[in-house]
Amino acid sequence: MLQCFYPKEYLDSTYEIDFEKMYKQGFRGIIFDIDNTLVPHGLPADERAIALFQRLKAIGYKVTMLSNNKEPRVKMFCDAVDAPYIYKAGKPNPNQYKAAMNNMGTDVQSTLFVGDQIFTDVWGANRAGIYSILVKPIHPKEEIQIVLKRYLEKIVLLCYRRFQQKNGGED
Repeated sequence: MLQCFYPKEYLDSTYEIDFEKMYKQGFRGIIFDIDNTLVPHGLPADERAIALFQRLKAIGYKVTMLSNNKEPRVKMFCDAVDAPYIYKAGKPNPNQYKAAMNNMGTDVQSTLFVGDQIFTDVWGANRAGIYSILVKPIHPKEEIQIVLKRYLEKIVLLCYRRFQQKNGGED
């Protein structure tokens, strides 16, 4: 019943993803959430984020940021990492995920999504048919509506872990 919310992978950080391995597996485009996925909520791109995007481009990836935030916040980050973006995306609606793939020239088989929230990021990616990676939030300070959703996410994650154990770690 909750499987529509389950990510394909759940990791501690965006920065531990083996993007080279994913590229060898055929992924060519990455859609990222920004806040608490790449940097703490509301902060500009830091050296680590800038280095990640330089690395991704060197590997050969196309990238797009997909955020429910307003344009000034999203543009500030994306200008620093030199990446295209879609703001006020309305996640979990899959339409903007599809628009991001269209902009990158990728499809559901060659695109992955990385985000920190189950009910917006992961659910939207799953609805769009994209490989979803859930990462733990970078920083505990969040807006109240996100804090409240985190309680529900804990229930989903508990079920997800049980599902993974039952199925030998495979989705």
